[in-house]
Amino acid sequence: MTDLKLIRTDSDDVDFKQLIILLDQDLAIRDGDEHAFYSQFNKVDAIKEVIVAYINETPAGCGAIKKFSDDTVEVKRMFVHSDYRKKGTAARIVGELENWAAELGFSQCVLETGKKQPEAIALYQKCGYQITPNYGQYIGVENSICMAKALNA
Repeated sequence: MTDLKLIRTDSDDVDFKQLIILLDQDLAIRDGDEHAFYSQFNKVDAIKEVIVAYINETPAGCGAIKKFSDDTVEVKRMFVHSDYRKKGTAARIVGELENWAAELGFSQCVLETGKKQPEAIALYQKCGYQITPNYGQYIGVENSICMAKALNA
């Protein structure tokens, strides 16, 4: 059994920064010409709620939340290194982000993912997220899929 630890930190965390470099490399391949459009919405310089997952002391994955509205946070920068996928790490990160959001008084999580990320869509649906109409900057964006989940009080 692997030793999984989830650490709460912020966007200044060195391991988080290294993981999102890998995430952005993956997204650049998947998104192709649309990558620059999506990249503008993925700035992390001021995110205060970041989870870094460690498996046997190695940074294996990450995720973050940021305030979207008074009662809603947006899940951002979800990534698990390819060496650590299919082990339940991403679902654990999502669960911890949801717990943190609830502790902060939020009642809902929203997120955007892409049609070219079927693994992410499946993960979020497994975690209880429902597809919703695209919101904000993603309205009318054909490749975007937006999802939401109410948090238990």
